[in-house]
Amino acid sequence: MAKTILIVDDVKTIRNVAKYALSKSGFTVLEADNGSVALSIAKSQPVDLVISALNMPIMGGFELAKALKADPKTQNVPIFILTKDTNQDDAQLGKEIGVMAWFVKPFVPDKLVAAVKKALN
Repeated sequence: MAKTILIVDDVKTIRNVAKYALSKSGFTVLEADNGSVALSIAKSQPVDLVISALNMPIMGGFELAKALKADPKTQNVPIFILTKDTNQDDAQLGKEIGVMAWFVKPFVPDKLVAAVKKALN
C-alpha cells in the first residue's frame, strides 16, 4: 500500500512541484495550505510523513510540528520543513521540536523524494 505524504505550504506552486515528484514515485499525496488545515487532516486520517513550510498564515510549520508531536496519534510521524530561511537558530529549534529534515527552497525534487524514501524505510 502506498505511503501517504502530507504537503503543507501556502504557495500552491511549491505544493504542486512536491506533489508531482512524490506521486511519480508512488506516494499518495495530500495537501494543505496552512498548518491548521494540515493538523485537521493528520488527526482525521493516517499520514506517514509531513512536509511543511515554516512560515505560513494561520499556523506555521513549527506550531504544526509541536501540535503533531504533542498528539499520541501523530507523535511518531516524521516531519520535514521547507523554508527560504537558512537561520541556524530555526534549524536548532526544529531539531528540538522533533523535525527530521530541513530543506531550503527552492528544493531539488529528487533529493526530497530520496529523503522521504529514506525516512520511511
